[in-house]
Amino acid sequence: MRIQFTARQGHLTPEVKAYCESRIADLDRMLGPSAEAEIILSREKNREKAEIHITAKGADLVVVEESADILVSLGLAFDALEKKVKKEREKFREKKRRGGRERKDLALPGEPAEAGPRVTRVDYFSAKPMSMGEALIQIETKKKEVFVFRMESTEKWTVLFRRKNGSFGLVQPE
Repeated sequence: MRIQFTARQGHLTPEVKAYCESRIADLDRMLGPSAEAEIILSREKNREKAEIHITAKGADLVVVEESADILVSLGLAFDALEKKVKKEREKFREKKRRGGRERKDLALPGEPAEAGPRVTRVDYFSAKPMSMGEALIQIETKKKEVFVFRMESTEKWTVLFRRKNGSFGLVQPE
């Protein structure tokens, strides 16, 4: 892993650099060798601020911690970074697992895949005889495109459907 240090309003001591390198070595196993780290240390009044930017395959992580001592700030920042890395790895792993599960559900091994159109059963009908006005009320209140019912006068099944222009169409058997 490539590490870049930046010190603002202060200087970088060898012990701080060694501490950062040892903690980054722990993260290196989780992130892989192609990851890059940028550690920015800054001092403002009585506060020491540690910023860690990690760029790895599939993730850009940023952690900022601030305290009175630079080593405490770095410790908190590396702890937060480890949590983020573990969380990102778990999300990636779960995403891979879900993707495999979904592909298996699409086609079962003993079953051929459907080549034709898919038919879905719906219950947009009324078994009791009703008038045209009642059927119009039903299609409007249920906000459906098609409604099947029996006409009161003829007792034959009739289909009422909504057209693209907003009007209604009626199909009656002869």
